[in-house]
Amino acid sequence: MLGTDVQAAAHEHEVVALARAELDISDRDQVMAAVADARPDAIINCAAYTNVDGAEADPDAAAAVNATGPGLLAEAAAATGAWLVHVSTDYVFDGTKTSPYLESDPTGPRSVYGSTKLLGERAIALAAPDRHTVVRSSWLFGTSGSCFPATVLKLAAERDTLSVVDDQFGCPTFTGHLAPALVDLAVTQRLPGVLHLAAGGECSWYGFAVEIMRATSTEIDVQPCTTDQFPRPARRPAYSVMRSERTGAPALPDWQLGLSDYLAQRVAA
Repeated sequence: MLGTDVQAAAHEHEVVALARAELDISDRDQVMAAVADARPDAIINCAAYTNVDGAEADPDAAAAVNATGPGLLAEAAAATGAWLVHVSTDYVFDGTKTSPYLESDPTGPRSVYGSTKLLGERAIALAAPDRHTVVRSSWLFGTSGSCFPATVLKLAAERDTLSVVDDQFGCPTFTGHLAPALVDLAVTQRLPGVLHLAAGGECSWYGFAVEIMRATSTEIDVQPCTTDQFPRPARRPAYSVMRSERTGAPALPDWQLGLSDYLAQRVAA
C-alpha cells in the first residue's frame, strides 16, 4: 500500500522498487547484493510485518521483518553512502499520554508489533547513525491495499449495524499524502534521527468510521464500543496521536482531507 504510493511519488527519479518476492529484507546476503547492485542515493523502506495480532503468535517472523531487516538495510546504506528513510509506528508508545507524543517522549510498546518496530529503530541508529531518518507515522490507509476505510465500507454493504472502538485515538494518515513527504526526506531534506509525521487532527476509530459513512452518504447505524468489548490478542495504545517538535519537520494535511482524497482515488480506480 505505502510502497505503491512511494513509487508513484518518486516518478521524477530513477526508482528500483523491489517486492517481497524479489528481496527478503531479513536475508543479509540478499540485502547487501541488492543495494550493491543498485548503488542508490537513497533507500525508502516500506516493508513491515504489520499484522499486529499475528505478531503476538509469531514474534520471530515479526522481528525478522521489523527489527532485523531495517538493521540490514541500514548497514547496506552505510556501506554505499545511501540515505535510509524507514517507516516506524505510533505503537512504540504505551498510549498513556493525553497530549500528542513528541520525538523526545519515552517509548514503551505494549505489543510484540510495537516492540519489534522499536528494535528496528534502534538497529538503524546503530548501523547508520548519521545517514537515516526514522519516520513514525500512524493508522495508514491507501488505495493499494487493505485498510480501515476499505474494510468499513465492505462491512457497511453487508450489515445494518457496525460497532467500532471509541476509546483509541490516533491520526489516520493517507499514504498518498505521506509518500511524497518520504521521498522529499530521502532526496532533499534528510533530517537525521527520529521524526514524527502523521496527518493533522485526531479521532477515534469510531469517529473515523462515522466520517467515512458521512463522506460516502452510506446509511448505516454506527455504534461506539470500548476496547474491552472488542478484545484482540495485541494491546493497542489508547492514545497515540503524534506531532513533531523538530525544526523544519514537514506537515501533512488533516486526516479528513486524506479521507476525501482517498475516496476520490478509490472512485477513479
